[in-house]
Amino acid sequence: MAYIEMVHSFKRYQTGSTTITANNDVSFGIEQGELAIILGASGAGKSTVLNILGGMDTNSEGQVIIDGKDISNYNAHQLTDYRRYDIGFVFQFYNLVANLTAKENVELASEIVKDAQDPVQTLIDVGLKDRIDNFPAQLSGGEQQRVAIARAVAKNPKILLCDEPTGALDYNTGKQVLQILQDQSRKKGATVVIVTHNSAIAPIADRVIHMHDARVKSIEINEHPMDIKELEW
Repeated sequence: MAYIEMVHSFKRYQTGSTTITANNDVSFGIEQGELAIILGASGAGKSTVLNILGGMDTNSEGQVIIDGKDISNYNAHQLTDYRRYDIGFVFQFYNLVANLTAKENVELASEIVKDAQDPVQTLIDVGLKDRIDNFPAQLSGGEQQRVAIARAVAKNPKILLCDEPTGALDYNTGKQVLQILQDQSRKKGATVVIVTHNSAIAPIADRVIHMHDARVKSIEINEHPMDIKELEW
């Protein structure tokens, strides 16, 4: 599986005559199979980091090393292959296709790679055995997020990138979703990266990367991550 290393990474945008620095000399590493949380307030630069790690954006300067390869040097075709085969995305607002069933939404991802998981079994694994043929409008928010997770993991990605995956969910449903994501790391060996502003979930991570004002402020290692059942916020 993947080892992630971001080395002196900068991301700058030009808005008229103004240069905005979204990531300012960002450096960190994430070990293979870890569950890492990138923690920070809105505007801290954490989503920019996630988009760069996922190949949806490119940095302006520095290295982004994934499993020994620097993706910051990739061309558009290489980035497309990287997103297709190595990355699974989970978004805050699910991004499901409204006129496709849960199974068909998962198939969208599983059909673009060779060694995908079975879509039905993937949905069963996230607790949706009785929702396989339901459309998104027939599902609760938590169920929709579990379909989104199933879609992401069906590709057997090396890295699972999650942008505020519990942000639109209630407390109990959020904990269920976090358990599924932690299981992807603990039981499936995926490297899971969660971006969040919610500091209360940090204890479940192996590694917490604190971001503030476009920089990495500190990195914290949890030798004994908390059981999600004990988590409260």
